[in-house]
Amino acid sequence: MENQQSNSKISLWSGWILKGLICLFLLFDGAMKLIKHPKAVEGTMQLGLPESCLQTLGIYLVLSTVLFLYSRTVLLGGLFITAYLGGAAAITYQVQKDGHPYMFPVVFAILLWIAEYLRNDRIRTVLPFTR
Repeated sequence: MENQQSNSKISLWSGWILKGLICLFLLFDGAMKLIKHPKAVEGTMQLGLPESCLQTLGIYLVLSTVLFLYSRTVLLGGLFITAYLGGAAAITYQVQKDGHPYMFPVVFAILLWIAEYLRNDRIRTVLPFTR
């Protein structure tokens, strides 16, 4: 019983730390888009998107991340972020740069859901991977 409790604590803390790091990255990325940082503008242009969409993407990403941070809207925020990352993967794949840069948003989305799975009992109920 004690081993199960320590595993639960480890899962909870691992989930919180991973979720915190992911959300910090997403908020930073959204803020860079909102202020139209030159690197964000350059990256957007390289992907073939107009500069005019940058702030809209930033607002979407920041709002989605805030929804993901709030416990009552975590599922909605997670779905919005997953949709955003899916679009990022599709656009990056279409550009066809060397290597596999389109995998970054895919892996990031997987990590996002792993973090929430480790942290949230309700998500574990919906996605019962263990007995």
